[in-house]
Amino acid sequence: MLFEIFANLKIEKSGAMTLEKGIGVSNAKIILIGEHAAVYGKPAIVVPLTAVKLTAVTTAIEQGQLIESTYYTGPLERSIKSFAGIRKLIQTILARLNQRQANFKMTITSEIPAERGMGSSAATAIAVIRSLYSFFGQKINRAMLLELANVAEKITHGDPSGMDAATTSATAPIWFVKGQASYNLPINLDGNLVIADSGIRGQTGPAVATVRERMADFPQETAVFMDQLAELATSTRNAIASQQLAQVGQNFTSAQLILQTLGVSNQTIDHLVFVAQRNGSLGTKLTGGGRGGCIIALTADQANTDRLLAALRAEGVTQTWIQPLAHLNQLTNRELDYE
Repeated sequence: MLFEIFANLKIEKSGAMTLEKGIGVSNAKIILIGEHAAVYGKPAIVVPLTAVKLTAVTTAIEQGQLIESTYYTGPLERSIKSFAGIRKLIQTILARLNQRQANFKMTITSEIPAERGMGSSAATAIAVIRSLYSFFGQKINRAMLLELANVAEKITHGDPSGMDAATTSATAPIWFVKGQASYNLPINLDGNLVIADSGIRGQTGPAVATVRERMADFPQETAVFMDQLAELATSTRNAIASQQLAQVGQNFTSAQLILQTLGVSNQTIDHLVFVAQRNGSLGTKLTGGGRGGCIIALTADQANTDRLLAALRAEGVTQTWIQPLAHLNQLTNRELDYE
């Protein structure tokens, strides 16, 4: 056993010990309720989609620091502007671990569609961190994992709440409040959560900026909307605990009306919400930053799920995911201090 372990190790010129391969995995996420309000310290309920994964694999090479991904392929130092957050993250990790001159190739493969409100950028950051720490044979605790992910997320999104990083690194639903420790929120409900891609890239940055400007121009009115979203998140948590699926659906619909008013929905999202509400959904809303991306709809059973999927496909929706709610209660986040 010891021979097998040491056979997979490599001694760098610096004397540091690295693995021949470091693998980091993360997953997609969706926000049940609490978009935008979470930026202002209000609660949100977020669900990891563990079947939709992103993987970063770091391997030793003779010379250079290379990236291979659908976002960018080439030398790290020449990476494009949209990869700036991940480049800064990698450079920060290398500096922390005293590995600035390390030679490696990192291959990033993702099942998570970009700019759809499913946490693609945060999932990339989480997988990259896990991959590099594994490659260099180092452990990392959760607080440090989230701190490092924020390095990339600040460049990508400006003022992230931390929600995406917390959830794309988790395996169970969480109750999230910015600046506080998140905790598991078991979802013990029947029914399905249907996620549907609008086909339009979400615009998280502009959407967040719109709400920020509205908060500056109309602080009292906007604060009321944030409080209402917080109340809906609390109501949804209580409805989940008491197995009131219909109430969860009603809260989705109420939240969508507020998000529309805040200016973070769009015509396509509104239309798909309208279609879903008339084809088996108990409640429908956008998920994520908005201005595109995905909608989520709640259905009571498989018959209504099938009806909804058929209606959405008739409207041109080509990518959907189904998350049985009962399955979420079977997942538990790891409570280990170190990964």
